[in-house]
Amino acid sequence: MNNQIMDLIVEAEDSGIRIDKYIANTREELTRSYIQKLIQDGSILVNNRIVKANYKVEPDDCIRINLPSPVALEIVAEDIPLDIIYEDNDIIIINKEKGMVVHPAAGHYTGTLVNGLLYHCKDELSGINGVSRPGIVHRIDRNTTGVLVVCKNDKAHQSIAEQLKVHTITRKYNAIVYNAFKEDKGTVDAPIGRHPVDRKKMAVNIKGKNAITNYTVLENLNKYAHIECSLQTGRTHQIRVHMSSIGHPLLGDEVYGPAKDNFHLEGQALHARVLGFIHPDTKRYMEFEVPLPDYFKILLEKLRK
Repeated sequence: MNNQIMDLIVEAEDSGIRIDKYIANTREELTRSYIQKLIQDGSILVNNRIVKANYKVEPDDCIRINLPSPVALEIVAEDIPLDIIYEDNDIIIINKEKGMVVHPAAGHYTGTLVNGLLYHCKDELSGINGVSRPGIVHRIDRNTTGVLVVCKNDKAHQSIAEQLKVHTITRKYNAIVYNAFKEDKGTVDAPIGRHPVDRKKMAVNIKGKNAITNYTVLENLNKYAHIECSLQTGRTHQIRVHMSSIGHPLLGDEVYGPAKDNFHLEGQALHARVLGFIHPDTKRYMEFEVPLPDYFKILLEKLRK
């Protein structure tokens, strides 16, 4: 398989940004750590010159990214039951269960969605995000349930990644949060970046990336509320961070909310219910909706009493 070449031309408004950050902002399917490795390996050139990760881009810089072809996967394929709600030659739509990690990482090298996908798809997964994340163009947290798309080839991956970049993908989540609302709907428009002290957490951060979450109150439940969140952007932990920032942390979220909840949940009450996008091959809009999981429905009934 041949290496993939990407060319980027820097616009005037992006002048002065570190090259690793610029590429991460421009090509959201590439992680910043992976970009830094490519720079170190000499696989990223600026005007045909090798640069360091702290190089600050200038207007009209020509950046060439030489993405190496995927190496043989070392992740073990596992016969894990997957709730597949749609599949064709380009994409797979999965309804992810609670507790399943999307891709292998420290402490979770087996039992992940990727392990199951490798068994189901064999060699038919995109390789852009490297050996540990084949097919993965976006993710949802371990304890978030619901719908996500997996890409079978690099063409599909690039198409979905571009739609994520320009924020044209429809993503609607259901959440149960602390504290009732006075308003029926609202918008949280606040940038998200790494927490200034706890680097494992995200936070509303003026130096972070633009992030916008629209929310609609479906039902106030005494000291809690059932809401729908619609994402205009897709930052890490966006809904969890944004709702916590306005005094409505997600029930069960021990990271951004109270350390304990009275219902002993396994993580936040958050469900990715709707996902819509333009199909990479047919160019037709497709939308998928998955029902609320049982734990979520049972919790709603308890809160209504």
